[in-house]
Amino acid sequence: MTLLDRITRTGPLSDPRSVSEAGFHRIAIIDIGSNSVRLVVYDGPRRIPFILFNEKVLAGLGTETGTTGRIGEAAMNRGLKALARFHRLCLDMEVDDIRCVATAAVREATNGQDFLARCQEIGLTVRILSGEEEGHASAAGLFSGMPDADGIMGDLGGGSLELVRVQGGKVLQSVSMPLGVLRMREIRARGKGHLARTIPLMLAQAGWQEEARGLPFYMVGGSWRALARLDMYLSAYPLPIFHHYEMTPDRIPALTRALMSTDKAILKTLPYLSGGRIPTLPDAAALLGDVVARLGSSKLIVSAYGLREGLLYQDLPPSVAAEDPLLVATRAEGDAQGRFLGHGDLIEQWIAPLFGDDTPSWQRIRHAACLLADVGWRANPDFRAERGMETALHGNWVGLTASERAMLAQALYTSLGGGDVPTEELRKLAGQTELARAAQWGLAIRLAQRLSGGVASALESLSVGLDGNSVVLRAPSDDACLLGEAAERRLKQLSQAMNRSYRVDRTTPLL
Repeated sequence: MTLLDRITRTGPLSDPRSVSEAGFHRIAIIDIGSNSVRLVVYDGPRRIPFILFNEKVLAGLGTETGTTGRIGEAAMNRGLKALARFHRLCLDMEVDDIRCVATAAVREATNGQDFLARCQEIGLTVRILSGEEEGHASAAGLFSGMPDADGIMGDLGGGSLELVRVQGGKVLQSVSMPLGVLRMREIRARGKGHLARTIPLMLAQAGWQEEARGLPFYMVGGSWRALARLDMYLSAYPLPIFHHYEMTPDRIPALTRALMSTDKAILKTLPYLSGGRIPTLPDAAALLGDVVARLGSSKLIVSAYGLREGLLYQDLPPSVAAEDPLLVATRAEGDAQGRFLGHGDLIEQWIAPLFGDDTPSWQRIRHAACLLADVGWRANPDFRAERGMETALHGNWVGLTASERAMLAQALYTSLGGGDVPTEELRKLAGQTELARAAQWGLAIRLAQRLSGGVASALESLSVGLDGNSVVLRAPSDDACLLGEAAERRLKQLSQAMNRSYRVDRTTPLL
């Protein structure tokens, strides 16, 4: 069986072309929340679809429900106007499947049924999610972007807070409490410490079973994500990606002080910070601080995925849901931008014998780098390495930490000719050991690309591996013509980076 046969018969895809020819259909999620009404249109691989369109309107449907029990007329009109636009856009975009859901504000409002009837007139059938359904859907979204999540997820909306214990891809317990950000001001107005006293009472009433302290806390919801954005700005975090961003609980008081001492006009100028959320951020920070103190959370991890992604994830067949989201996404991107479909999987299997001691987590980052190895080929040759680094650092990848993203960037930067010395930006995200190994991957990918010219036959004929302290490139005598000075230079660079000698064996046949 050839190397290509092994990949196409046992690899992630039975046909490398299936990524781009799988008949994807567009799905729209319209999320009617207590604070915002949002439309997101998805396309691409079912396991990890990309966002085709994203728009929100801060309608504030839940602004008055805490006091009057009703959706205010002005808020209702804003929401319905946004929904009419969203419905029309879905039709114009030829969306195949429109899913419209509503959460706490519509669920609890005495005139919620009136709102639903007016949605029906627009052409939208709205499904009202219970608090439990909302929590489970948000947890599914967390699993979609962080399959190994183990801790407590908190999804903060305008009208409610869902707490969910997650582990091993499963929900162990879930509660929903009326602690949405739009209700915080009224609760906090009852006196200092009232919120902190309210939380344990609500947890007990909801039936929350106390977990062992010290678990990670996963932050979901626009207000808490905005707090993470602020912390990234204040700490000069070098990566403008908040998914999987981590904070320690002691950062919360610092964020509160910054919100109280900084002029609102200045806050509005900060990148990626929505001006409409700024007024609610002090309340969101207070709630976050009291919740994680009650739970004894060890660290805070931000998830870009939540309810909307969870609704899609819940519909997946188990075999698709089990796919690695990073590899699915990088394979789709690699096939879209690369010269030869399926070549990334070939490279990964070809260089794997050099890195037998890589951990499973490193193996998947290495595989992702191989899948993206061709992303810079259309760029100006002088900027291919920068293109590879930008793709890794700023691409919409999930299922990897910031340090793993830096390793991916280093591998691509090196493979596209940028050299093996880490940039200052990458050194802020990952350690020397991680970046050195990633550079070795990049040099191995670079060797494979030079030898093969991007086609399968050369990698089926030649092989590379370790023999004692040497990197050995083996080529049957009939295929020795595939070797050249440029390839041997790259072999030498690889061996030096691995602190090994090298040799070329032109006689030993492949087994």
